[in-house]
Amino acid sequence: MKSKMKGATIAGAIGATLLVAVAVAQTPAITFRNTITGEVLNFDDALPEGRDTPGVKKFLQTGVNPYNEDKSCLKLGEQIFLSACSGCHGHLAEGKIGPGLNDSYWTYPQNETDEGLFSTIYGGAQASMGPQFVNLSLDDMLKVMAWVRHLFKEEPEKAKWLTDEQRKAFKSYSGHEEFPDDPPGQCKGQAAAK
Repeated sequence: MKSKMKGATIAGAIGATLLVAVAVAQTPAITFRNTITGEVLNFDDALPEGRDTPGVKKFLQTGVNPYNEDKSCLKLGEQIFLSACSGCHGHLAEGKIGPGLNDSYWTYPQNETDEGLFSTIYGGAQASMGPQFVNLSLDDMLKVMAWVRHLFKEEPEKAKWLTDEQRKAFKSYSGHEEFPDDPPGQCKGQAAAK
């Protein structure tokens, strides 16, 4: 009996240690704050799926969206944007009820950074822009952000979220485009699952 209890205690301790290790690994290195109130965002409220993808893990550590200009993520981002965001922001993010998102003017200047745009999407903003953590997974938010960034219609020098390499290759959005069904990249294989 003692041996079984000792084994259960050790197994419990190992399990608790693993849970703490997972929680620490998913703790953001950056403090994300609500766009309006400045309060620290609580990611415990996020939808359970799409929380621990490699893209989300990298983003939470760096504040840079790894899906920007990744063609395998753009098609998915477009689909999510059209169903979740275009009603207020327009089909090409030109603005409607909500502000335009495809130029260099930002209602909230922090949205020039991926960290700021993510915080606005996750925690909401003023008027009708409620928090989207109840509707979109963290991974879906990154895909939507990549699509919004892709729709940018001004000079790449004004796209502060692009890396130098991305800026050199960037072409301002000029209209509808076709993406292959499953191009290589970080989101490969996810198109069929959606």
